[in-house]
Amino acid sequence: MPTPRDTTPVSAAQAAQSSPLQPPPVTLLDRYKGQEFEPIYSTVVTVSGGEAEHGRASGVARSDDGNLNLELRLPAALGGGGGGTNPEQLFAAAYAACFHGALNLLAAKKKIPVHDATVEASVVFGRDPVDGLFVLTADVRIHLPDVEKCVAEELVRSTERFCPYAKMARNGITSIVAVAA
Repeated sequence: MPTPRDTTPVSAAQAAQSSPLQPPPVTLLDRYKGQEFEPIYSTVVTVSGGEAEHGRASGVARSDDGNLNLELRLPAALGGGGGGTNPEQLFAAAYAACFHGALNLLAAKKKIPVHDATVEASVVFGRDPVDGLFVLTADVRIHLPDVEKCVAEELVRSTERFCPYAKMARNGITSIVAVAA
């Protein structure tokens, strides 16, 4: 006798968790020919001040979809107690992840195997000699074992032109800062 089939509804998130993770399609590399910026994905992260009422020292960062929810802590080097993630770590992680993804897309399109590729982003918060305030610097190192050096260098240069974080670091970013209504 056949057993009844489970007809419990499955959410898109549950379905995604049960299927194996896949990289994005190489078609993402297809050039856009529009005249204006075309949004593809957006997210909102809200930081509150926490115990010290200071987002950098004791804040909580939460994304609008609930997938990011972490405590922010001031690193000991800046006079804090550490013990949590800080904005520089988040930026380094985002930069490295985006560059790694872009690198893999370009490598796939060119049929260059980049097994065990790693991207290391070092972000430094420091004093700006121009205005006496603060500035960030980033140093990105790409490790491509088993890829010939001249091929690796060409792939990294292409990725640097393609990766949105590298473009932002080089050209700046459109940023609107305003008091919310």
